[in-house]
Order: sequence, then C-alpha cells, then structure tokens
Amino acid sequence: MQKDTVRKAGDIVLFIVIMGLLLPFVLIGSLYVWFAGLLFLLPLLLVLYVSLGTVLFVRMFGKSKHEKVVYRIIIGLVSLSLIAAIPGIYNKTRAVVQDGYVDTSAYEPFSDHTKAVTLTEPSMLKIEENLPIIDGATALYPVYAAFAQAVYPEKKYDQHDSEVMSNRTGEAYSNLVNGRADIIFALAPSDQQLEVAKRLGKELKLTPIGKEAFVFFVNEKNPVRSLTADQIKGIYAGDISNWKAVGGKMKAIRAFQRPEDSGSQTALQHFMGDVPIMDPPVEDIASLMGTVIDQVSDYKNYNNAIGYTFRYYSTEMTKNNNIRLLAIDGVEPTKETIRAGTYPVTNELYAVTAGSNNPHVEAFIGWVLSEQGQEIIEKTGYVSN
Repeated sequence: MQKDTVRKAGDIVLFIVIMGLLLPFVLIGSLYVWFAGLLFLLPLLLVLYVSLGTVLFVRMFGKSKHEKVVYRIIIGLVSLSLIAAIPGIYNKTRAVVQDGYVDTSAYEPFSDHTKAVTLTEPSMLKIEENLPIIDGATALYPVYAAFAQAVYPEKKYDQHDSEVMSNRTGEAYSNLVNGRADIIFALAPSDQQLEVAKRLGKELKLTPIGKEAFVFFVNEKNPVRSLTADQIKGIYAGDISNWKAVGGKMKAIRAFQRPEDSGSQTALQHFMGDVPIMDPPVEDIASLMGTVIDQVSDYKNYNNAIGYTFRYYSTEMTKNNNIRLLAIDGVEPTKETIRAGTYPVTNELYAVTAGSNNPHVEAFIGWVLSEQGQEIIEKTGYVSN
C-alpha cells in the first residue's frame, strides 16, 4: 500500500515535471504566433499542449477502458482546431505584393554590377563637394541613383545615411521638410504632407522631371482585363462590390489599399478626387507593447483581389508574373500611351525642394531637366518630359 502511494506520488511529480518542461516552449510558441500575426494558430497550439497532457495523464493514472474515449475527444478537438485555422493558413500563404519592399541595393551608384543606367558620354555637370542630399520614393531610386552616379564623385553611398538615400515617400517628405534632405524625387505630396510643410514654415517647390503610369492590377486568372475609370472609382468607393458587375465572375471584390502618405495611396486619392474612399482591408498585428493593432493589409493575390502601384515598379523592379495590369478605358499602360497622353491615369514625377541652402541644388535640378538627365529617365524605363 505504501509502495503504491509512493509510486503514484512519483508519477504525479514526473507528470508535473514533464508538463512544466514543455510549458516554456508553449509560451515561446504563443509569443511567436502573437507577434508574427499568426493568432489563428494559438488555439491549435493550446489544444495540442492540453491534449498531450491529457494523454500522459490517462496513460499514467487512468484506466485502459477510458483511453479510446479520451483519444476520440482529443482527435476531435485537434481536428476542429485545424479546421478553424485553415482560413488563416490560406490567407498567410497567399502571394503578397508589397508596395515599397524591394531590393534597391541592386541600383546603388558605383556598386559592382549596379543596374543604375549610365550616360553615353560624360556628364556635363560634376559636383565634387558639398553634395546635395537626395532622397525619394522607392520606385524612383533607380533614377536618382543613376543621376548621382553621373554627377557625384565615386564612393559608397549608404542608402540610409549618405548623400544618396533611399526611403519610402512618407519618410522622404519628412526628411525634406526637416532639413535632412535637399532634394527628394517623388510624386506630388499628400494633403497631410502639405500641411506638415506649412506647419514647419516650408514651401514645397515641385519641378516636373518625367511621367509615369499609375496602374491597377488583378490576379492573372481574373478574366477582367479592362475597367473604366468610373468603374475603378466605384470599386474603391465601395459602390461596386462584385466582379460580376464589371464583366467578371460572381466573386466579391477585395480592394486592397496602401498606408496613408505612401506614394501610391496619395496617387489613389488624387485619382479618386472628391469621391470618398472606403475603409481599407486591415489585419491584426501585435505591437511592441504587446497590444493588437490594425494595420492596412498588404495586397494578397487572391483571384478576386485588386490593387494598385506604378508601372515601372511592377514591371521592372518586382516583376511579379502572377498579376496582370489592367487597361483603363481600353488603354494599356505603356511608355507609348503615357507619352501620347492616351493612358488616362498618368502622374508627374517631381524633384521636390523646400528651401535648401545648398549652392548646387538649382544646378543639379537644371541638369536633370537637360538632355542628359532626361536620357537617364528614359533609359531607366520612365517617360521623360
């Protein structure tokens, strides 16, 4: 009797030790799925831990006649947890088109095997010292990196801390109005960016240097190949919610957007004009403080999705073969239709300044507008003025 008591006590201690040793791994796994935005896996993780504990308990203390019932219950709970996780798994495994996330290091000026284009003859402008600090949109980095390669002295230009930086549009405008950049290359500022500049007493000067197409894209398997400008406005206003209404299949439209102050979101706002834009799809992410916050979802390439970006970025920098650019009002977005002015959603590319004291700024912008600067714009893949 005493031996049985001691043995059972030992089994209980062993059970507690095993479960205690497994608990840190479960907690670490839970934290990982939390911060990785995989919250749909959390119930499955907890069910597996409890199920393992139940199996151990039954094997150590239960009677064999109860095992089959317990195992069936466990299999049912695990199956339900897996079924509940399937939509989240499907969502996370969809191809993502991220606007602004691309390896720009391939275009770094003077680097080995750089993709930045070169002139056919030496630049007419050379700046050897007191270099203007330039920054800009991700999609325009190949252009202004080539400008720097033609005009600036040869050395390494760190994309985050040098005279030739590469940031996204919002940060580039912030750097400009706060005096951390002399010139940025980007699309027109958003209303919010204009307001910030005004509040800081800065006047933005926008000099057009080229043109680019603002494009809308869908999954390559979507049968819709062209939309009218009004149809796209209707989709992003929330008035058109099914592809059937625009000649597609009977599927609800997932209209993805970009974060505020990104270049493409500002372009969408300009395109929509006075038409209100519906709230964007969002997803829950965990913040560094451990709270769950909403973040504008990246475009996921569902067969019923629609998104937007710029022609050069999608066709040259990311080269995603799983999406197809839509024609608008029957016109495809090509260099020829942009140049001819027939593609209906064409945006100006700007060199933007905010009152820099650098003595070379005006000369540099003048050179960008010269035949040589326009040659670089054309060779890179954009359309010159």
